[in-house]
Amino acid sequence: MTPVLGVGVLVSGSGSNLQALIDAEIEIAAVASNVEGATALARATVAGIPTAVFALADFRNRDERDGAMAEWLSARGVELVVCAGYMHLLCPVFLDRFPGRVVNVHPALLPAFPGASAVEDALSAGAAETGATVHLVDEGVDTGAVLRQEAVAVIPGDTPATLHARIRSVEHRLLPEVVRELIAS
Repeated sequence: MTPVLGVGVLVSGSGSNLQALIDAEIEIAAVASNVEGATALARATVAGIPTAVFALADFRNRDERDGAMAEWLSARGVELVVCAGYMHLLCPVFLDRFPGRVVNVHPALLPAFPGASAVEDALSAGAAETGATVHLVDEGVDTGAVLRQEAVAVIPGDTPATLHARIRSVEHRLLPEVVRELIAS
């Protein structure tokens, strides 16, 4: 029988990708956030998943915060970390704890439009398509190896909200598919 990895999820906001993982019946061991009061934490609590907040202001620096977060996740059996709307770069101290086992979902077809404003950047560039990417996390900004991508057409008249809504629906399907494959590998 193939071992199943414990999954931890990092969140900063509303948690719609976390909810997609919960709805897909991915067993999640723990959810950590850098934002006190993030809606995603309430979603996790409703699902009975342990949560913790690691606000940067509570630590001397990012290395200390990321080390504490990695320790907390490891203590809960986490071996695969999913960044689902987590809006901080992770330090080597965190990434080294989970080598090759940290993934992110991004609202663009990487390497195009990395960073926090991917949807707006795609619209500003006049792109005919963008999409969703699930990729490994490394020390760069959305530079890790691509695991899976799916294109989403940009429709004339799209706004950041309308385009992001269509991308989000792809993310909500794609992320659980990739995570399910990773936990079984």
